[in-house]
Amino acid sequence: MKDTFVHSFKLLLAHEGGFVNHPKDPGGMTNLGVTKKTWEIFKGHPVTETDIRALTPAVVEPLYKARYWDAIHGDDLPAGLDHCLFDTCVNSGPSQAVKLLQDALGMPMDGRIGPMTLGAIAHHATIPLISSYTTVRLAFLESLSTWKTFGEGWKTRVEAVEKEAKKLVVES
Repeated sequence: MKDTFVHSFKLLLAHEGGFVNHPKDPGGMTNLGVTKKTWEIFKGHPVTETDIRALTPAVVEPLYKARYWDAIHGDDLPAGLDHCLFDTCVNSGPSQAVKLLQDALGMPMDGRIGPMTLGAIAHHATIPLISSYTTVRLAFLESLSTWKTFGEGWKTRVEAVEKEAKKLVVES
């Protein structure tokens, strides 16, 4: 596992915060970015609000690694770009995160990272690709019906993720 996962996970949790159950959020009850439904699937059984409220970073880290980081082949991506996709995965799902990347790369969007996508990434400088990805991600979020409710927060987060990601490129 790259060191980037550990760092990205910490950055992600700073954006996700604690327990929320906003009535307009389609994800419903969430803690540390983990929805009740996602936690039930990961655990393989129903969970209660008490279970969701009790989540800690150490408890949810394996879920984030398996369901999001590994799903986007985070260890195979350049530092910084991996963080952008990881953050998007959590908000929009792995397939959507990859489709947005493929759109930024100007290639067919199948939502899966394979040899063609990895090859296309290799032919792009990482910092400009992060900028393109951010533009595509914001356009996608603006198209959602929940943009009016959550848009300003999403925009702030996406801009912060872009800045964090570019620092990861420079540091690696």
